[in-house]
Amino acid sequence: MPRGYISIGSNIDKDKNIPASLRALEQAFGNLTVSSIYESDPVGFTGDAFYNLIVGFDSDLEVKTVAKQLRQIELDNGRTRDSKKFSARTLDLDLILYGDLVINDGRLQIPRDEIERYAFVLEPLAEVAPTLKHPISHISYTELWEKFDKSGLKQKRITPLWSSAK
Repeated sequence: MPRGYISIGSNIDKDKNIPASLRALEQAFGNLTVSSIYESDPVGFTGDAFYNLIVGFDSDLEVKTVAKQLRQIELDNGRTRDSKKFSARTLDLDLILYGDLVINDGRLQIPRDEIERYAFVLEPLAEVAPTLKHPISHISYTELWEKFDKSGLKQKRITPLWSSAK
């Protein structure tokens, strides 16, 4: 059964949307491994800070079925399909890894290139899957995080009141 990892982000009603997404993901996939929550500045636009985290789950569902479920959870939490890539979000759920799968068919890219580009994805992934290796580079996420350029990084681990995260 493949282990999947989802990047979760929100900067609109994040104290409502993040917990709602965790409940919906647990309902859809069962037990979740949940990273700490990180607060980070938006990338590519000016706006409110984001909460970001990674969840891991096990599923034998087809990868496209998982992706459709994530889109529905986003829509259920006020996400609109007309939002630009770099803009405020009620909820952003990205399937970043699914077992050792490597796929790039336009809409679905696994592993997501955001893993190696953005601290808000890589740091929580290294936290929950430290020894797991990237399916293309075969470098562990801990090692990728250690090598990541952290100059100018505006990201910190937080514990919102609703969170039972570390």
